[in-house]
Amino acid sequence: MEYPLEIRDVEPETNEAMMKLFTGERGGFVRVGPKGYVLTQGFRDMAAEIYNLEVRPSDVSTMIFHPKLVAELEERLKDDEVKLKQLGAFSQSIVRKVAAAPSPRFIKTHLPLSLLSPKVLDAKVVYVARDPRDAAVSFYYLCRSVRTMGFDGDFKTFWHYFINDLHYWTPFFEHLKEAWEKRHDPNLLFLFYEDLKKDLSHEVRKVCKFLGKEYTVDQIAVLCDHLDIKNFKYNASVNNDIMKELGMMYPKEEFVRKGKSGGWRDYFDEEMIAQADKWMEDNLRDTDLRFPHLQ
Repeated sequence: MEYPLEIRDVEPETNEAMMKLFTGERGGFVRVGPKGYVLTQGFRDMAAEIYNLEVRPSDVSTMIFHPKLVAELEERLKDDEVKLKQLGAFSQSIVRKVAAAPSPRFIKTHLPLSLLSPKVLDAKVVYVARDPRDAAVSFYYLCRSVRTMGFDGDFKTFWHYFINDLHYWTPFFEHLKEAWEKRHDPNLLFLFYEDLKKDLSHEVRKVCKFLGKEYTVDQIAVLCDHLDIKNFKYNASVNNDIMKELGMMYPKEEFVRKGKSGGWRDYFDEEMIAQADKWMEDNLRDTDLRFPHLQ
């Protein structure tokens, strides 16, 4: 299969510095497309599959899994037949699993629209944007908890790499702007995480309407309770317990954390606050995208 976007290695010196911090990455990093989205070398092997994935009208969103460290995990688990079977099922190409899955498919991704199928908006896409400062804190803990990332540094160091587009899936604002520019497409729903925290039932109704679904007041209440962070974080399917069982996450780390808005204030010093203000101002200058909680 052909892939129309350029995939180029990250500059050697930068790649070396990143690999010293992201200790779980063994192959190095690449930049993809004209905007230079940062991904791992493993993306080369699945880029065409993702881009050429058939989109069905009943789909909701799209996803990727980077099957890194599988060989190392197989060696670690070689005497545990049950876990080896679990790993085999878990590490199969997610793109192929998605392609073979029956409709309707619910698919999740961290990739920007431009790296997905050009026909992705033939199906429903829900895009959730978050305050970049809270997003950075969330990504920091994700990269610390997952062995295939294994970030070994403090948050201030992580923040430096994040705002300089040297982090998985960055540039952050280009990612957001791609979706924001398509917000009027009838098949794309653009949501803000902060709105979900402020009035979950209102946003759930918005999603229901977007998907052409109708639910009673009681059903909405049950769904909102299910999605409340106090219950959500103990949902094994969401918290990726299988990754802990297979050794892909550090045992003391949690995939779902506090889920609150504004938590970034506990991590930023005055210098970082000033950096964030300038970074956000510079990147929002050429767009009418605004975070509602900042207006």
